Amino acid sequence: MMRTIIATTALFNSIAAAAQADMARYELDTEHTAVYFTIDHIGYAKTLGIFTDLNGSFMYDVDTQDLSDVAVTISAASVNTFNEARDGHVRNRDFLNVSEHPEITFVASGGTPSGDTTGTVTGDLTILGVTQPVTLDVTLNKVAAYPFGHQREVLGLSMSATIQRSDFGMSYGVDNGLVGDEVTINIETEAMKME
Repeated sequence: MMRTIIATTALFNSIAAAAQADMARYELDTEHTAVYFTIDHIGYAKTLGIFTDLNGSFMYDVDTQDLSDVAVTISAASVNTFNEARDGHVRNRDFLNVSEHPEITFVASGGTPSGDTTGTVTGDLTILGVTQPVTLDVTLNKVAAYPFGHQREVLGLSMSATIQRSDFGMSYGVDNGLVGDEVTINIETEAMKME
């Protein structure tokens, strides 16, 4: 009986080790990653902004869709709304307050597949030092070896989420309708498998 238990335990351990061995680390290719958002401006139209300085990585198994160790850091000061005066306002205390809160972070421990190429990732988004749960809708566009250059396996991903900026203590312009509360976030990225 003891031998059976030991053998069974060893089998489970070897299966777990094999499953863990299939997990690979991927890093966001910052040259092919865009994190951008839109927000309502006085009801007339949506204003577009993009963050240009970021890094991130995660662990992923292409076959099982297992995901872990998601960590993304964005430099808040890298925001670009294509207008210098507006950028200065967005960086000040009314919005991102980059002098006191220089980083925006997103961390997650796993995801939930909903199909072969779709799913969600729920994690903790921190803005202005306030952390709130946020769910990203994720589409896996492509998995293939890059056709030139580094030739590593690359995941092409599209992600989106909607947040209320007031949930993070950013209430400027909400009550008088000058700036919308709802922010739509989109992420397009190529993530490289690391050796």
